[in-house]
Parts: sequence; structure tokens; C-alpha cells
Amino acid sequence: MDLDASMRKAVEATQRTFNTIRTGRANPSLLDKIVVEYYGAETPLKSLATISTPDSSTIQIQPFDTSSMHVIEKAISMSDLGLTPNNDGKLIRINIPPLTEDRRKDFCKLASRYAEEGKVALRNIRRDGIDRIKKQEKDGELSEDQSRDEQEKIQKLTDRYIAAVEKHLADKEADILKV
Repeated sequence: MDLDASMRKAVEATQRTFNTIRTGRANPSLLDKIVVEYYGAETPLKSLATISTPDSSTIQIQPFDTSSMHVIEKAISMSDLGLTPNNDGKLIRINIPPLTEDRRKDFCKLASRYAEEGKVALRNIRRDGIDRIKKQEKDGELSEDQSRDEQEKIQKLTDRYIAAVEKHLADKEADILKV
């Protein structure tokens, strides 16, 4: 198992999760987690429609199949995003209202929680790597010094990726708090 690649994927997953948090501006990635019940199958919204942002406060959804408009509209309404879709028969528009100060703080807390989940994932990867090295030392494949060196390398790698998650968190918080 390549620890570096696993940790990079954990950071990327955390970054994708951050993208689902609303800032004051319209962003198509807000709708990434929305799945629509389409002909009996759970289908991601981005597979059913073109999603664009004509301006900074509007998300526009143009379904490939106009008969799916009602189910798309329902999925957006039922989501935890708190957005209200407007259907004009051809397009669904979502107006992104400006965030209140309390709502911005709530989103910052949510971002912090996502960052902590990302750090936990990194620590779990570190633990697995260190356990593997300790097992190799116990089996006689590595000397005590080699084992210690490898564990230090893993810790440095973990520290580097945790710093990356914290940087992404700081960027997201700045984005959320910017009016």
C-alpha cells in the first residue's frame, strides 16, 4: 500500500467535501451530492443535466430530458442545502441568497468538522503504515533503527498532509466569510 497516494486521496476527498459547502456565491459543485430518483435508479444530478452559473447568485440547470424536471426539482428541494428551485418549463433556476453572519459561522463549523474527518482519515492511514512497519520489525525484516526511521518518515508525511488539509480549511473559511 502506497501511503503517499492514500493520503493524497484523503486530502482530495476532503477538498471535494469542502466544495459542497455553500459560500455567498453560486457554484455548480454545491449540487454534487444531489442524487435524483430517475426511472427507479438513484442518479447523480450532474448525469441528468447541464449545470451552469450565469451570474454570481444563480445556478441554472438544464435537464437533458425535460420530463425529469419535476424529480430534479423535488431532489433539490428535499436536500439539506436549503435552496428553492424555480422551474420555467425549460430550465430550473436556483437563486443563491446572500448568507447571514450566523449562517456563515455555521458553515465554518461544518467546514471544520469536514477537516477533522479528513485528519482522522490521515491518522488512520498513518496508524496502518506504522502497524505494518512494527510487524516487519517483529518478523525480523527490519532492524529497530530502520523501523524507527520508517516511522519518522510516515509521521513527516502525515504532518505534511494534515497541513494541506488545514490550508484548504483556511481557504474555505476565508471564502465563506468573504462578503
